Amino acid sequence: MPTTPYTLKYHARSRSVKLSIHRDGRVVVTAPKRVSKRFVDAFVREKEAWIKEKLAGLENLPHVLTPTESRAAFEKLKADALARVTKALFYYNTFYNFSWKKVGIRNQKSRWGSCSSRGSLNFNYRLAELPIELVDYVVVHELCHLKEMNHSPRFWALVEQTLPDARDLRRQLKKYSLGS
Repeated sequence: MPTTPYTLKYHARSRSVKLSIHRDGRVVVTAPKRVSKRFVDAFVREKEAWIKEKLAGLENLPHVLTPTESRAAFEKLKADALARVTKALFYYNTFYNFSWKKVGIRNQKSRWGSCSSRGSLNFNYRLAELPIELVDYVVVHELCHLKEMNHSPRFWALVEQTLPDARDLRRQLKKYSLGS
């Protein structure tokens, strides 16, 4: 039995065991239904040094972006996010010349952005609270999914055409929590 307490979530579509450390200190393991509790215990035991290191570093993370409490504040952030996203989309699309169907700003719980196979781009309203270079990264990332609906080397090459420092920006973005 591991010494670190954790929550186990079985997920039917999960293909591998995933370990998540939440900002509030919760450790969550998501696993396919076929994986035994015994296997998960061993997995967590094996990762305990890493878990302790990540838990110790939580206080050094940047401010948590929490959902706004009032409707007016939400609408303001949503409008700000739409303005930032739209400006970045049109700027970066001068390099790519892709077309999309629609752009939406949403209260997504775990994503900064998404791109559907039908060409809809959706972005998190909390982009309004991020540094502009990270907004640019999210926009370019989703824009490139219009051409490559995966994270293949071709996709990353496409992103790096306009953002050569995309890997560093991606690392910076991971420092911000969506409050989960």
